Amino acid sequence: MVINVLVVDDSSVMRTMIIKTMKMSGLPVGTIHQAANGKEGLELLRQNWIDLVIADINMPVMNGEEMIDEILAHPETRDVSIIVISTEGSDTRIERLQHKGAAFVHKPFTPENIRDMVIKIMDLGNSDENDTD
Repeated sequence: MVINVLVVDDSSVMRTMIIKTMKMSGLPVGTIHQAANGKEGLELLRQNWIDLVIADINMPVMNGEEMIDEILAHPETRDVSIIVISTEGSDTRIERLQHKGAAFVHKPFTPENIRDMVIKIMDLGNSDENDTD
């Protein structure tokens, strides 16, 4: 399985770091799209096959939480896996995002943090548990 990714962050430097990290993670990464805010991210999500959204929270135009609400509101996108990568410090906001089904990774992060979170949220690597002997 190849994972098509959408990286949404208002910082082009951070998008580049996340993309490089994804490529270094050892995961089967396919096409990677990028957007500078939630509105651009939603447009790309509607136009492309995306398996995983990696998003920041604090962005102009449309923030990450608003984007997540829009993703969840539509049947064709609500099953997309979402990871939030942010410096967000509010436990209340983090819990609210997790309640919506998004995983959370604090900045700074390592390729291993990202890889492990993708494996967890996309339920990869559990083939042994699915065996029926």
